Amino acid sequence: MRTPHVVVVMGVAGTGKTTIGPLLAARLGVPYAEGDDFHPPANIAKMSAGHPLDDADRWPWLDAIGSWAHGREGLGGVVSGSALKRSYRDRLRAAAPGIVFVHLTGDRQLIADRMSHRQGHFMPTALLDSQFATLQPLGADEAGVAVDVSGTPAEITARAVRALDTLPAPAPHR
Repeated sequence: MRTPHVVVVMGVAGTGKTTIGPLLAARLGVPYAEGDDFHPPANIAKMSAGHPLDDADRWPWLDAIGSWAHGREGLGGVVSGSALKRSYRDRLRAAAPGIVFVHLTGDRQLIADRMSHRQGHFMPTALLDSQFATLQPLGADEAGVAVDVSGTPAEITARAVRALDTLPAPAPHR
């Protein structure tokens, strides 16, 4: 049996990380962790007020996600997290070298429309432009796949599973 990956479901706000993450985890038979739960209260308050986070805000959050991912090496797991910059993904890889990324991608109009219909989330649509401005797509040397977010959650999840199947199996946990 193939050892499951530890997967970070990444992308700008509104791509469906919180919807696809648990569906993907269920399909892979591994636990899911909601990346937003790793934010300290000050980050939630800042974003709720319509202010984007800066790197200093993100480092403790990324370290917490990286620690969770490290603990899942050899066991598999799925965690959501925007991971928009290469430096953020590098920090996650430093904590958990075997992680892979599922980059949920879509055009701004589709994502803005989805954001305008969700309720109870702290991230306002007004911050979407800053998310796209910050986004650095996966590099060719980064372990991961890009998955289009058009269609239903089941279709997106199926695309993600198929894409992950194209990646090499994770190295055995030591």
